[in-house]
Amino acid sequence: MTARSAFEGVLEEIDDSVPFEPGYYNESYLDRRITARMRRRGTDSHREYERLLREEATEREALLDALTINVTAFFRDPDLWTALRGVLRELTDSQRRVRVWSAPCADGREAYSLAMLACDDPQIDEQAVTVLGSDISEDALAAAREGVYHTTRTTDVAAELAPLSDPSRLVEQDGDAFRVRRAPRRLVEFDTHDLIREGSRGPFDLVLCRNLLIYIATEHKPALFDTLGASIAPDGVLAIGMTESVPPQLADEYDPIDKRRRVFRRR
Repeated sequence: MTARSAFEGVLEEIDDSVPFEPGYYNESYLDRRITARMRRRGTDSHREYERLLREEATEREALLDALTINVTAFFRDPDLWTALRGVLRELTDSQRRVRVWSAPCADGREAYSLAMLACDDPQIDEQAVTVLGSDISEDALAAAREGVYHTTRTTDVAAELAPLSDPSRLVEQDGDAFRVRRAPRRLVEFDTHDLIREGSRGPFDLVLCRNLLIYIATEHKPALFDTLGASIAPDGVLAIGMTESVPPQLADEYDPIDKRRRVFRRR
């Protein structure tokens, strides 16, 4: 078995036994994450790692966690949140109910950021806002539901909360631990959902799908955008990652609200 076909064997085993769709992701991303798990298990053979996946449920769970996009922060890319503040003001001013979707939500900080923004801004009617955070990782969702985050050597939670006028009103600090308070928590729900396998939800007035598309193979991005588009209410808003773009063949379906910050209105 060649190295290439052995790697394909691992991908086939993932497709068969792990709740993850490897065919949609670019190969370099998959290779990095799989290789990292192989090193952790002390094997340099794809054939041996395929056997581990087939025989060990714990390794399948560990690989799913490694494959899940889990880089996040409160108010990640602060410039974006300036644009979203305006979007939420406009939406809550013009309608009674505003549904927001954060997908994938990782450990919940993006979903809570949306709720905190609604609670923090007097021009946003927080009573009108509901936020759904979804992810394929049950571990990430468990952390999100707990709503407790820790400052570490590489994560300064207090600094992440700087866009808020009064962070202490929305987040309780106990040493290095930060717990999201009841006011924003009551606006947020979390649920398991796979954008690729399970398709659209909604309709939502605002959808955030940020920094997932950079890992998706080019030929599959239009299909993912179709899923996102089907999840957005008429005249709803889509926010994507700062290094991502709308596929050229779908550009006519989105009008830029803030092109530099990657915020678009669905036509």
